[in-house]
Amino acid sequence: MLNTLRSRRGMVTAPHHLASQAGAQVLRDGGNAVEACVAMAATLAVVYPHMTGIGGDGFWLIAEPDRTPVAVDACGGAGSAADLDLYRAKGRSTVPWRGPLAANTVAGTISGWALALQIASAWARPLPLARLLEEAVHHAEHGIAVTASQAELTLSKLAELSAAPGFAETFLPGGTPPVEGQILRFPALGGTLRRLAQTGLDDFYRGGLAAAIAADLERIGAPVRRNDLEGYQAQRRRPLSVATRAGRLFNFPPPTQGLASLIILALFDRLDVTEAEGFDHIHGLVEATKQAFLVRDRVVGDPAFMAEPAEAWLEADRLDAMAARIDRRHALPWPQPPSAGDTVWIGAIDGQGCAASFIQSIYFEFGSGVVLPETGIVWQNRGASFRLAETGWNALAPGRKPFHTLNPAMARLADGRSMVYGTMGGEGQPQTQAAVFSRYAMFGQGLQAAVTAPRWLLGRTWGEDSVTLKLESRAAPEVVEHLRAAGHVVELVAPFTSMMGHAGAVVRRPDGWFEGAADPRSDGAAAGY
Repeated sequence: MLNTLRSRRGMVTAPHHLASQAGAQVLRDGGNAVEACVAMAATLAVVYPHMTGIGGDGFWLIAEPDRTPVAVDACGGAGSAADLDLYRAKGRSTVPWRGPLAANTVAGTISGWALALQIASAWARPLPLARLLEEAVHHAEHGIAVTASQAELTLSKLAELSAAPGFAETFLPGGTPPVEGQILRFPALGGTLRRLAQTGLDDFYRGGLAAAIAADLERIGAPVRRNDLEGYQAQRRRPLSVATRAGRLFNFPPPTQGLASLIILALFDRLDVTEAEGFDHIHGLVEATKQAFLVRDRVVGDPAFMAEPAEAWLEADRLDAMAARIDRRHALPWPQPPSAGDTVWIGAIDGQGCAASFIQSIYFEFGSGVVLPETGIVWQNRGASFRLAETGWNALAPGRKPFHTLNPAMARLADGRSMVYGTMGGEGQPQTQAAVFSRYAMFGQGLQAAVTAPRWLLGRTWGEDSVTLKLESRAAPEVVEHLRAAGHVVELVAPFTSMMGHAGAVVRRPDGWFEGAADPRSDGAAAGY
């Protein structure tokens, strides 16, 4: 179905329908967009555990009407015991992708929830935290139905996950991978969420819950200590922004790849493409992606270690120079080193026009694979992206933030519409954002049609080794042939594949009506009232 969902009072979207229901109910109960996102994020940690969890990181863009958006950076740094000597003593030349040594950074997302709720409380009377976590607690204690994607990924990644502490006990009932529709319960995680609802989110970092988390991490050999949790606090940041003819775009600053997302659309805007879905549209965005990734891979990392601010790359003269390097007829030879990751994006706009774009991640599917026994928390492996080097880009050091693919997006269109949008998908996140935004805001497609239409991916995601230009097989054959003739190494993939991310978007129109879309590649839904 390509009809965009519409409502009058508020709207949410998430990649699992139970999360969308939780967020919509919070809006109905008088909650704001941030509160709806917290409810959805908590629910997703239970019902979509292969994609996200409270043991990961998060990034927010939050905006009141007619005010500059605020960014919330909830990315944790490397633990105090995460140094080169630790990995060398274990005979490692790289950080492993799974297991305790991959669980080497503080999980920042809960602190991000707290800061986001604090920001929202300045302009909206808050609901009780227990109300926001209610659905998540219920699903954890009473059970979830395993989705097809969870069943598939558990089976395909079993060899690398089964030995991770706590994984088998939590996700392999009876010692075997679950099948779609099987009921799983997570009583320890439910207890943790119930405790947070009672004692407050700070308990995760500086209370009894923090003590339990730190004890479990140290017991299994992960290099995060209690003092790392105690010292962590999410930060308020200023978002990156760039203007296009369609409107002003906002995204997240480093250590995320939000800079790349903005560069892609700013370059594409300079190409003056007039029609969607043809060669000029796809080729133009792919070539803009290459230019953006060349910048990203050279300069983006922990902002404390960057040579110049990310904003410098959004100056008009630099964007003009990058656009001039795009050949309108031929593909730039590729590839560059790819990234991977698993994530959820959720968004909400409430009846007052306050908007939240939020992305939360444990990095790879099931993160490090580690499940802390006392709390039921799946811990991220974001720090597996660190380089074991003394200096340089993304080098491991205690306290240092790893590079993130995560980047929530927001836009204020020239005609008065406001938009939150995003996706999961590692390398694909900026590309999917560009596809959805260009279709909807530049070419006038319906919001759901813009999300549903065939997508592409330059590089890899979801653990794929191929770095070709992947295109869903629904793409027009003549466009595929034109791309190949231009020098793109095109690989056709399934017509609706999760490789292309789980996108979503919510728009508030000047007349007060809302539009929402969810991705048919996910288990999600848009919900409004």
